[in-house]
Amino acid sequence: MAVMDTETVPAPPAGPTARLRAMLGRLLGGTHEASVTKRLAGTVFFIRVVSAAMAYLSQILLARWMGGSDYGVYVYVWTWVLLLGSMMDFGISASAQKIIPECRASGDTALLRGFLSGSRWMTLVVSAIVSALLAGIIKVLSPWLDPNSIVPLYIGCITLPAFVVANAQDGIARSHDWMRLGLMPQFIVRQSLIIGFTAGAFALGFDLGATAAMLASAAAVWIAMIGQMIVLNRRLRRHVEPGPKAYNFRGWLAVSLPILLVESFYLLLSYTDVLVLQQFRSSEEVGVYFAVVKTLALVSFIHYAMSATTAHRFAEYNALGDKARLSAYVAHAIKWTFWPSLAATIVLLALGKPLLWLFGPQFVVGYDIMFIAAIGLVARSAIGPVERLLNMLGHQMICALAYALAFVANLVLCILLVPKFGGHGAAAATSIALVFETVLLFWIVRKRLGLHVLAFGK
Repeated sequence: MAVMDTETVPAPPAGPTARLRAMLGRLLGGTHEASVTKRLAGTVFFIRVVSAAMAYLSQILLARWMGGSDYGVYVYVWTWVLLLGSMMDFGISASAQKIIPECRASGDTALLRGFLSGSRWMTLVVSAIVSALLAGIIKVLSPWLDPNSIVPLYIGCITLPAFVVANAQDGIARSHDWMRLGLMPQFIVRQSLIIGFTAGAFALGFDLGATAAMLASAAAVWIAMIGQMIVLNRRLRRHVEPGPKAYNFRGWLAVSLPILLVESFYLLLSYTDVLVLQQFRSSEEVGVYFAVVKTLALVSFIHYAMSATTAHRFAEYNALGDKARLSAYVAHAIKWTFWPSLAATIVLLALGKPLLWLFGPQFVVGYDIMFIAAIGLVARSAIGPVERLLNMLGHQMICALAYALAFVANLVLCILLVPKFGGHGAAAATSIALVFETVLLFWIVRKRLGLHVLAFGK
């Protein structure tokens, strides 16, 4: 009599639902670090997409409630807050993802405690001093400024310290994998408060001018920052035991300032095409180009999400001397930047015309510009967040040089191409500059770190 084999081979999943579950399991599987990174990057991406939709809605509402002149003043002042606020933390928001993992790896808890509190006090005090100086400059220049913009500009100065501290807290939270705590106060809570405050003022019949809108924005920034601080301090007390604090302000700035240089050149690279286009072409053409850029922003969010979730792990593995783990994690980060970016680009190009039509029928003329602009974004995604890798491993200056060269190339090409080709020239100039930047960063990482950082090849 034959003996039946008690070990059975599991049957393959049956049915579309089971097959989909199995496919997702393979897709989202991998090492613990890889799984965590995918989950956190998905969270960051979702927050950025939701915040972009909320920002778009708020701009529509404010434009309708305020009128063209006051809305123009508000956008002007708020743009200055965004630009200055992004740079006035001295790069602490990015360097936190290098300093905190290194303190953990070395076991220097005193220095860790000092950074968690001292970095925020430093950014608050310095940004308050700079804001006071800016208010003095506004006072001196007031005879030459638009009278309607003077009070909103003063309110913008009051807003800056809270904006800067919020950026520093974002970096600290991300270094602990607390992505929602780092990003939601700035991108969701703050935007919701701005909409709520301005809608309330409008419903109560108040004159919703630029001053009232800036007051609402300032209140939203301060409330979101203080709420974030309370929750962050509570969490930190559970993760870092109390004790003495050590401060190394000079060391922190030595790490942060080169990173700030990188971030500054990145901002310049991001705004060059629009700023040059404004000088040579009509406002209507600038609007069409801006709509194209906003439509393709979804691709940039993927890169941002991976950068936000991987930087502190690059620093951690490097501090531990685990080069094999670092190399495998870098390869994973690049793959999960490039392939989703490529897929998102294909989808956006396929749906480009109806997406642009949402801005207005006249914006559809910019559809072919999308294909030119997409080249640079896809090329840049092919090497993933390697600028974060260089920053976290102490190569900030060479990374800043690469961004500076890309910015200069973009500026020169825009000046050459925009007068003749308009938005098409601006898109071509930016794509060429991004390809140039990608080649530079690939070569730098290959020479400095010996890593292959393309999403394909060996």
